[in-house]
Amino acid sequence: MAEQVIDALVDAGKASAGPPLGPALGPMGVNIGEVIKTINEKTSGFAGMQVPIKVIVDTDTKKFKITIGTPPSSSLIMKEAGIKKGSGNPNTDRVADVLIEQIIKVALMKSDALLGKTLKEKVKEIIGTCNSMGVLVEGKPAVDAIKLVNEGKFDKEIKEEKTELSAEEKKNLDEEKKKLAADIETRRAEFVKTANELIKSMEGKPRGSIKTKLVEAKIPVEIIDELLPVEGAEGAVAGDKKEAAPAAEAKK
Repeated sequence: MAEQVIDALVDAGKASAGPPLGPALGPMGVNIGEVIKTINEKTSGFAGMQVPIKVIVDTDTKKFKITIGTPPSSSLIMKEAGIKKGSGNPNTDRVADVLIEQIIKVALMKSDALLGKTLKEKVKEIIGTCNSMGVLVEGKPAVDAIKLVNEGKFDKEIKEEKTELSAEEKKNLDEEKKKLAADIETRRAEFVKTANELIKSMEGKPRGSIKTKLVEAKIPVEIIDELLPVEGAEGAVAGDKKEAAPAAEAKK
């Protein structure tokens, strides 16, 4: 039995007979329409994402089998949460909230790639991924949500493999996401105000000294980099230039 393998990345549920699949499948003599139909059926659950697939063709019998890879857990969580990216500061800025049903759904999708032996263990793995993304689970940080799982709070949902949300639950999650986004903007404005006040009060000081004070004030790194000119750049802090001048004179 001779086998040929085609690896491709397709839009979930929207594969077509065009490139890259059609031209690769054509010479193998398989029913291209049937292959495409099977791929779309198998990937429909990942709508809106690109999915790695593998088509294995027996060139003697023209039979085929298809294996479907899964996007990373983080991508599946973002899809469930309705966000495009995780938080830049996951310990302070929460970007979304998801329910246990959504966690179970992702755990089932990633089941073969997870280390846990039971669905309950796999659910905890997915919750752990939420932690690094700034995504809450049932309104709680990942560590607290895992404690609830350990205490058996979600045993019923996990046993029943519940994955569907009601319209009311979806509406509440959307409202919570908007509230979290507003909270992030409010905190950012406060950080920027504090940072600008510190920078102004230390005008003429070396950049390193100013940065130390900003870090001590717990200003996020991205805001520090945004507001504080990079040393050696055209807009460098005046203090850096003052310190650089004597050194330049010494070299003469």
